[in-house]
Amino acid sequence: MRPDDRRQVARAERLRLAVERDGARCVWCGRAFGPLVHPTREHLVPRAKGGPSWLENEVPACRRCNAERGHRGVVEWLEECERRGWHPDEAAVVRSLDALDRAIAERGGQRRARTYVASQRRRLEHRRAGPPAPGA
Repeated sequence: MRPDDRRQVARAERLRLAVERDGARCVWCGRAFGPLVHPTREHLVPRAKGGPSWLENEVPACRRCNAERGHRGVVEWLEECERRGWHPDEAAVVRSLDALDRAIAERGGQRRARTYVASQRRRLEHRRAGPPAPGA
């Protein structure tokens, strides 16, 4: 087996595990995977921003969402999905970000990804807390 073949197997296996973990739906738009909607590995921390190709950094997404998100932040894309009337699986995204944070702490390194994860987690916490009560 050539080294490229092993890498492809690892990618396919990570995709299979991500789908098994998060369900056979796109985490962003909620479309079910099937013959017309193929799953892809979506990096929560984009590779261009220092994100590792670890299972903890990957969620299943349809090709459309993976391509349209580009390098946008997790929270920014969640909000865009909701504006479009989609139903993103925020719980799966939060679980993966938390798992990635733990994996980085255990394995070390990933300096750029570490700061990105921390900022996205803060934004998610702020988002979940909702707007302040009137008069507060």
